[in-house]
Amino acid sequence: MKRPAVSISKTRRRRQSGFTLVEMLLVLVILAALAAVVVPKFAGRSKQAKVTAAQSQISNLEIALDSFEVDNGYYPKGGDGLTELVDPPSNAPDWRGPYIKKGVPVDPWGNPYVYDYPGRKNSNGYDLSSNGPDGRTGGDDDITNWAN
Repeated sequence: MKRPAVSISKTRRRRQSGFTLVEMLLVLVILAALAAVVVPKFAGRSKQAKVTAAQSQISNLEIALDSFEVDNGYYPKGGDGLTELVDPPSNAPDWRGPYIKKGVPVDPWGNPYVYDYPGRKNSNGYDLSSNGPDGRTGGDDDITNWAN
């Protein structure tokens, strides 16, 4: 029995319409080359984004601390003073907070911000910093509200 000519040509077209192994390998090589160029450019962006986020959060905390000082006549005292931006202290009758709406943030690496009043670096104010990626005080990776 002979097959009709129509079905043979359809079968040939189906076989010819797919990709060959060589074509697929060529596409993979091109994608790998593009990835080799693009990935290194974005690899350092995550660290820089976290540093920028910490700087922004410190700026926002500074605004909240300054607002607290304007209302109460003093900055929150001690290392736990940032909580006074959210919860009213007993000795602040003019407290008009909360000065931070979503609670005291942690830095982008999950560590609490370090707050000291009176400041050691800012003698007329407060010190506010993030310990940076390594999570330890001191070092080149700390993000601070004072000039290093």
